[in-house]
Amino acid sequence: MENIVTLKNVSKKFKVGDGDFWALKNINLELSKGEFAGLVGPSGSGKTTLLNIIGSLDVPTDGEAIVLGKNISGLSHKESADLRNHYLGFIFQVYNLLPVYTVFENVEFALLLQKIPETERKTRVMEALEWVGLAHLAHTKPSKLSGGEGQRVAIARAMVKRPEILLADEPTANLDAENAHHILKIMEKLNQELKTTFLFSTHDEKVMQYLKRTVRLRDGKIESDHFENNQKL
Repeated sequence: MENIVTLKNVSKKFKVGDGDFWALKNINLELSKGEFAGLVGPSGSGKTTLLNIIGSLDVPTDGEAIVLGKNISGLSHKESADLRNHYLGFIFQVYNLLPVYTVFENVEFALLLQKIPETERKTRVMEALEWVGLAHLAHTKPSKLSGGEGQRVAIARAMVKRPEILLADEPTANLDAENAHHILKIMEKLNQELKTTFLFSTHDEKVMQYLKRTVRLRDGKIESDHFENNQKL
């Protein structure tokens, strides 16, 4: 399988008061195209920091993070933005939908950044909304959506550009069990059909049931790296 993420001895240090806090310590990790994997661990284990580095939202203090052939530390601000705009999708526990825009316009925004022509934008936005079962709410404002619907719009917004990698930080944290499983089944289906690599940061047992690979972190280090043999039904 083709590696699309390679982390070599990645460490990350933050200033805390007069001292240093090492959030990550010598992380070595490879991700292949099409994986459905999760960074799992308690709060403070380093999983969100690691996700942010892979997403080019942060850079390592030491080591190398190679994402889609790009060394994250060597990218300019514009190059990092281009990587995120074209090849990476993000889903967070807070949906961050723009309240003054419709569902359609929220999903379309990513394609406007790519300067995609209008006709193609419309086709791709409606396709993405159909993936998550919300085409009928295209002209609805976010304030009229349920929590589960809001997160499904966030998935459509992330997937409309057909990213190589989708990074999801605690995507089910604000959802009840039924909505969480619905969201996870949608993401699992998109992973299988589009071969997008999914990487979660989570400590939610519901998410862990779906993962095909579980990378456990503790105190900034990889504690274990386990591949599932059985597929979630």
